[in-house]
Amino acid sequence: MGKLSGKTAIVTGASRGIGQAIAELFAAEGANVVCAARTLNEGDHMLEGSLANTVRLIHDAGGNALAVAANVSAEADCHNLVDAAISAYGQVDVLVNNAALNYYVPIIDYDVNRWMRAFAVNVHGPFMLSKFVLPGMIERGSGAIVNISSGAAIGPGRGPYDVKGRGGTMYGASKAALERFTQGLAQEVAEYGIAVTCFSPSQVVPTPGTVYHKLVEGMDDPRGEPPEIMAKAALLLATEPAEKVNGRVTYSQQILKEFGWIDNAKGRGVDSAGSGYSQI
Repeated sequence: MGKLSGKTAIVTGASRGIGQAIAELFAAEGANVVCAARTLNEGDHMLEGSLANTVRLIHDAGGNALAVAANVSAEADCHNLVDAAISAYGQVDVLVNNAALNYYVPIIDYDVNRWMRAFAVNVHGPFMLSKFVLPGMIERGSGAIVNISSGAAIGPGRGPYDVKGRGGTMYGASKAALERFTQGLAQEVAEYGIAVTCFSPSQVVPTPGTVYHKLVEGMDDPRGEPPEIMAKAALLLATEPAEKVNGRVTYSQQILKEFGWIDNAKGRGVDSAGSGYSQI
């Protein structure tokens, strides 16, 4: 019996990277996973990865999954995504807002339309999807909304500055907004037994399309954090009792260690079956 047996989860940005890892782990834990992203098939996007591939991997492993192409910055697409999940599986028990967009450009050069588009994906999408899944969660008195943030939300602090900025102001601002949204919503729905949480990678997670800013040198850089660590943290926040995690804004390895999902003595993580995965 998996931690999510009989549950249905929507995972956005599930075509590659962290979202793909979360979708695969949730399916392995028994969830019906509705995988959402803009890239439905290989070749639809310049980056490797697609919803079709994620769903195929889940099906090959014996899990249940559905691909729904969606632009989470569009209200109609968010409605359609939630409706598709309910139509296929009856309800939505877990929402993982992982989809994100940014362009690493200094503010003076940032195109206004790009700014609006990125903020819509990173903040407005999680708002709309949360709004649309909440009625069912409130009615049942349970549910989990997990938002994926970034260390960029903290910002560089006050000056003087010795290091030139990397052009991540937009991304940091939107993730800071997402973290504030998380705790505000957590307070609003606490009485209904719903957990709203947010977490960031403890280290950079190498993902196709994100390694170019040189925080890591490539997909196999040992300084990075495997996406499986993020998936494990998402599973924890989606399955631990709401009263223990609601309103938490944290980091992947921090929350895993706190709840004993990483054995500090051995430096290994423990899954629901008691087996380990490599800890960085």
